[in-house]
Amino acid sequence: MKIHPLKDGDFLVTKEKTFHYLEKSEGLKGLKMATQPFLIETTYEVILLDAGLGLVENGIPTIWENIYATGLQPKDVSKILLSHLHKDHIDGLVNTSEEGWKLNFPEAEVYLQKREYDFALSKSENPSFDLEVLDFIIKNAKIVWMNEDKGNLSSEISFEVTGGHTPYHQVFFIRENGETAFYGADNLPTTAYLKYQIAFKTDFDGKLAMEARNQWEKRAKEEYWKILLYHDMEQAILEL
Repeated sequence: MKIHPLKDGDFLVTKEKTFHYLEKSEGLKGLKMATQPFLIETTYEVILLDAGLGLVENGIPTIWENIYATGLQPKDVSKILLSHLHKDHIDGLVNTSEEGWKLNFPEAEVYLQKREYDFALSKSENPSFDLEVLDFIIKNAKIVWMNEDKGNLSSEISFEVTGGHTPYHQVFFIRENGETAFYGADNLPTTAYLKYQIAFKTDFDGKLAMEARNQWEKRAKEEYWKILLYHDMEQAILEL
């Protein structure tokens, strides 16, 4: 298994959920974080975990440039696994250029929770969601709807609906040749979430997310997980 962080960059995020490059954010107030999808190569396929902000530079999606840097091509991605539907996790699926909208991974299967989708539709006034982009994805991508609370997507991939950050937030395990990559997405986005046991008010159910982190930390030590950190500015992969 090969794990490739695909970092968009480091950002300051305002309370209106606008993302500004950290080096260009002087005078603004907000949270500092990276956005960092992950590309995982297994023996059988290439998997993308969430998709980032959908940034484009010189007409080329940033997520494509990051994939090219790994030696792979965007067309190599066979499965895209979405933890939840906040815009900083899904907008990288779409190229929203002036020439019109296109899918960045038109041949890949996109796995998402139907219940999370229904929740997102009820939040049209919430700036964390970009329902216009979400609608385009649903209408044009190869969607694989998920309704179960846990299960296997292949012999290598399993998932669990945990709630916490959002009501139907889900996490993923990818296992191959004795290795386990764990993606906790926004329930475990940085190393600080393990260092400081806090029920975050920004989560839908902060206590539930905190309790899950306690269990994951114990299992990660026992089973030698590689923990993938979506929002950590300093460390992409944590091994306890």
